[in-house]
Amino acid sequence: MSTVLIVVIVVVVVIALIAAVLWARRRAEQKRLERERLAERAEAHRDEAETHAAKAATLSQAQEARRQDAAEKAAEAERLARQARQAEERAETLATEADEAEMRVDRERDRARDHGRKADDIEEHL
Repeated sequence: MSTVLIVVIVVVVVIALIAAVLWARRRAEQKRLERERLAERAEAHRDEAETHAAKAATLSQAQEARRQDAAEKAAEAERLARQARQAEERAETLATEADEAEMRVDRERDRARDHGRKADDIEEHL
């Protein structure tokens, strides 16, 4: 019996070793598959990150172009506002000059009437 017992023990040990080897292989395969799955997920996240980075760069360029355009428009608006103020000042000056000219015209007409009356008076006495 001792030989049978030894054979049984050896067979059990061999079966246990085979089971352990199979279990280790299965576990190694599961780990490999998990690493591959995680690597694929990481790659997908990297791709997504690159996509978002490219979009951010594009949006940044567009934003910078808009800021530059806004600055140019603000400068143009300031220039036009300055021109408008100058034109308004010139218009006020011209309006004042026109009022003064109108007053001179009225004075000259009054003087012309006075001189016309005086000429008429002198002609009447002739």
